[in-house]
Amino acid sequence: MKVFFTAKDDDIKKGLTTDIYFKRTEEILLKKNVSKNVWAEFTASDIPYEFAVFAGLEEAVKLLEGKEIDLWSIKEGTIFKGTDLNGIPIPVMAIEGNYVNFTIYETPILGFICQASGIATKAARLRIACKDAIILSFGIRRMHPALAPFIDYFAYMGGCDGVSSIKGAEIIKKEPKGTMPHSLIVLLGEENAWKSFDEIISQDVPRIALIDTYEDEKVTAIKAAEILKNLDGVRLDTPSSRRGNFAKIVREVRWELDIRGYRNVKIFVSGGLDEEIIPELYSAGARGFGVGTSLSNAKTIDYAMDIVEVEGKPCAKKGKFGGKKKVLRCKNCLELVVLKKEDKISNCPVCGGETENFYFKILEKGKLIYKFPDIDEKRKYVLEQLERLRESGN
Repeated sequence: MKVFFTAKDDDIKKGLTTDIYFKRTEEILLKKNVSKNVWAEFTASDIPYEFAVFAGLEEAVKLLEGKEIDLWSIKEGTIFKGTDLNGIPIPVMAIEGNYVNFTIYETPILGFICQASGIATKAARLRIACKDAIILSFGIRRMHPALAPFIDYFAYMGGCDGVSSIKGAEIIKKEPKGTMPHSLIVLLGEENAWKSFDEIISQDVPRIALIDTYEDEKVTAIKAAEILKNLDGVRLDTPSSRRGNFAKIVREVRWELDIRGYRNVKIFVSGGLDEEIIPELYSAGARGFGVGTSLSNAKTIDYAMDIVEVEGKPCAKKGKFGGKKKVLRCKNCLELVVLKKEDKISNCPVCGGETENFYFKILEKGKLIYKFPDIDEKRKYVLEQLERLRESGN
């Protein structure tokens, strides 16, 4: 008997998580013996930010592997702007094959890449906001628990330094990160909770004392620093009803710790954080951020899949650009350029740099011919692009 309202891997592979009209379309095409080769592209119809991070490719490929189709894609982790400099939507993926071979997979493929890209994009924006500070994914409690590893995987890929869930950390092959909950303070009292944590928990885990459960943050931060000689940091999770000006609280705590010689004790903050709030808290002295809801509940990147060519002939519906396309990238400024399949350019129209083909063939007749990088390589790729954006001022 199934306990939770979630689909199994096999349910997704069987197309049971698709929209019913795709299943009916498949039935009609099979009954009418319609066999037509198509080129279908995935483009972002709306990006809520100045850039997005393309993510979710590897899961989409796992779904399509073994099907009689060819799949092309830009590199997972690529930062893009939705459209190129000419306003042409950038096709992040394209499928070529008999449409009936992948009819029922449009919905789950979009689900993979839309949510994964949304989380990775939010993590990248948070990474920019918190500069060199530590940022942790704390958002799994706001979403269905079955999604915990999915959320944490793409939060880490997008730029987070660590994740809180046990399963999420297992997926990225890291140790889970976290401090202590208010429940420990409530049950043991502040001092006893800090001391018990230090006594029982492995020394590999940083000693970060939660200091806002009952008393004033400044007073309690000083007390924690005096009690735990190996204290790494203090965490403020001050509720909104008590915050007032949160940055001023952080600045005051930082000052009082510093004048007592506890400059090495870092200040971590959590609760209601996003990229708009973080810069002010960083300026006040916070050097660790636990981001929850705004990360796990990130806006999706709204991709759509559209058939743009049937049996070699352009056929896009209105609002879309017909015909098979290719994607080039400038090696210098990383600008993406979309071309018709017969067009050629050698130099970037933005900076004049050398361009390269940036559409990689992933599946050939359903066989995987591409080696995916591991999660740390994907994350490094995202961070390198963010640094290039920072340097260019974009």
